[in-house]
Amino acid sequence: MPAVFEQLADSLTRAHTLEELTRPLLELLQDVTGLESTYLTTIDLQGGRQDVLYARNSRAGALEIPEGLSVPWHDTLCKRALDEGRPVTEDVAGCWADSQAAAALGIQTYVSAPVRLSDDRLYGTLCAASAKRRALEPMVLHMLRLFAQLIAQQVERERLVGELVQANRRLSQYASTDALTGLPNRPAFERALQRQLAQSNREGSTVLVAFLDLDRFKLINDTWGHDVGDLFLAHIARQLQGALRSQDLVARHGGDEFVLMGPGPTPAEDMDAAVQAFAERITAATVGRFEGGGASFDYAGASVGAIAVLPGALSAGQALHDADQAMYAVKQARR
Repeated sequence: MPAVFEQLADSLTRAHTLEELTRPLLELLQDVTGLESTYLTTIDLQGGRQDVLYARNSRAGALEIPEGLSVPWHDTLCKRALDEGRPVTEDVAGCWADSQAAAALGIQTYVSAPVRLSDDRLYGTLCAASAKRRALEPMVLHMLRLFAQLIAQQVERERLVGELVQANRRLSQYASTDALTGLPNRPAFERALQRQLAQSNREGSTVLVAFLDLDRFKLINDTWGHDVGDLFLAHIARQLQGALRSQDLVARHGGDEFVLMGPGPTPAEDMDAAVQAFAERITAATVGRFEGGGASFDYAGASVGAIAVLPGALSAGQALHDADQAMYAVKQARR
C-alpha cells in the first residue's frame, strides 16, 4: 500500500491536465482492484448520454471498455448504482439482469463513484469493471472515491483557468476597442501603425495614413440629439469598414474623428495618385443619406486628409500629426 500512495503523490505532482491526472489514476485503480477495465465517463443529463472519456484495459482481460464509447444514460450501470446507492456489485448478471449495456459488454463485477463538482453537479463517474466475478476489499471504494474527488478538483481547476483566459481576452478586447463603433480605438491603431511602419521600412514600401473629421457633426447633435449622433457615428464606422481593402485598418480616434491606414506603393510608383485615390475612397464612403433614430438627412461627406509615409521617415505619432494637418487643409479648402 505505501507504494500506491507513492505513485499517487507522483501522479499529483506531475499532472497539469485532466488527462495527465486521470490516466495514472486508472492504472493505479486497476492495480488495486485487479479488475480488467478502469475508466472515467462524462454524463450529459440533458442529452441522456454517457461517454467514456479515458479508459485503461488489461491486455489479458476478457473485458474491454473502449474510449469514446457512448451509451444511453438510462441503461447504464452507473445510473443504476447511483439511483440504488449500490457502488459495488460483484454479481451484475444476478443484480441487473435486464441491463443491455452490461450484457453487451459482459460485465460481472462493477464498482463506481460519482465525480461531482463543488456545486454538486454530476460531471461523470469513475469506474472499474471485470468480466469475472471478483470479491473487492472495502478500501477499494474509499480509494475510488478519493480518486473521483481528485478528478473533480482538476476539472474545476481547468474550468477556472479557461474562464480566466476568456476573461483576459475580453478585457484585452475592451481595452483596444471603441465601445460605440466596435472599431479599434486610438491606442490600438497606433500600435498597429507602428507595426505597419516597421514592415514598410523592411520592405521598402510606403504606408498610406488618413485622418478623417466629420464636418458639421455638432449640428447633427444639436438638431437631432446625441442618441442620433451616436447612431450616425456607428453608421459612418460601418461605411468606412465597407470601403476598406483587405489590408487596410480604420479606427475611431475620438469624438467625430477617425483614422485609417493601409499599405501604399513603392517610392518609385506614383504616390500622389495613390494618396488621392485613398482619400477619395474614404470620403465617398461618408457621403449619402442617413436614416435612424427618427432622423433622416443627407450628409455631404467628411474632411479627409491623407499622406504616404516613406520607409523610415516618420514615427506613428508623426504620421498621424501630418495626416491631421492634411485633413485641416482639406477642411479649410471645403469651407
